[in-house]
Amino acid sequence: MDLGLKNKTAIVMASSAGLGKAVATELAREGANVMISSRREDELKKVQAEIKSETGNEPAYTVADITNYDDIKNVVNSTVEKFGGVDILVNNAGGPPGGTFDKFDDETWLNAINLNLLSYIRSIREVVPYMKKAGQGWILNCTSSGVKQALPNLILSNTCRMGVVGLSKTLCDELGGDNIRVNVLAPGRIWTDRIAYLDGMRAEKMGVTLDEIQTSTSKSISLGRYGDPAEFGRTAAFLCSEANTYTSGQTVLVDGGLTTAY
Repeated sequence: MDLGLKNKTAIVMASSAGLGKAVATELAREGANVMISSRREDELKKVQAEIKSETGNEPAYTVADITNYDDIKNVVNSTVEKFGGVDILVNNAGGPPGGTFDKFDDETWLNAINLNLLSYIRSIREVVPYMKKAGQGWILNCTSSGVKQALPNLILSNTCRMGVVGLSKTLCDELGGDNIRVNVLAPGRIWTDRIAYLDGMRAEKMGVTLDEIQTSTSKSISLGRYGDPAEFGRTAAFLCSEANTYTSGQTVLVDGGLTTAY
C-alpha cells in the first residue's frame, strides 16, 4: 500500500529514542520530510545518521525541551522554514515518575501535567494554522494503554494521559471541518527504556528478577510477547498518512491484546 507520505512534512516530538524514534523512522522510510527533536544534540545527530542509514532519507533536527514553550515554537518555526509547512504532528513525551497518590506533591503533579498534557496542547496550537492553510492535516497523540485500563503505580501517567484523550476527542470535532484528523495511539508493553524502567520497579517491589517479570507479563499478552517499537511506528505511519482519510477521534491500542477493557 502506498501511504502517500512522500514529501509530506512531519514533526515528531521527543524522538531521539524509543517510540518517537520508531515513528520518525517509519515516516522517513515512507518518504516524508521529518523533523525530529529532543533535548540533546548529540543524541539527535546519532539518530539522524541512523535513520538515514536505515531508510535513505535524512531527517532534520531541532534541539528542544518539550516542557519549554519557546522550544516548541522553535521546532515548528524551524520546520516551516526548512520544508514550507507542517502536514503531520506526532506528539510524544517520556513518562512521569511511577508511584502512588500519596507520594507526589503539587510540584511533581505540575511537572507531569506540563510534560504529558500541556506540551501536547502547545504543539497543536502552533501547527494548526499551517494545517488549516494547507486544507488538511494529521495529529497523532501518543499516550499509553493506561487510557483504556488504568495501570497500577502510575497515577501521574493515568491522569495526564486521559487528559490527552479528552483533548483529542474534542479537537476531532473542532478541527474536522478543516480536514484535520486527530487520533490517539496507545502502546502497551513495547520494549523501550521506559518499559525497562517500569518493569524494573515492579521487580524490585516484588523481590523478583526482571526476567521473571517479563516472562509473567508476556503470558498476559494475547500474542505472548512484548512489542517491537517498529510495530508501533508502522501503525503511527498509517494513521498519519493519506491512507487514513476517515479515522479521527479514535484511541488505537498497539498492545498485542494485553488490555482487556473496551
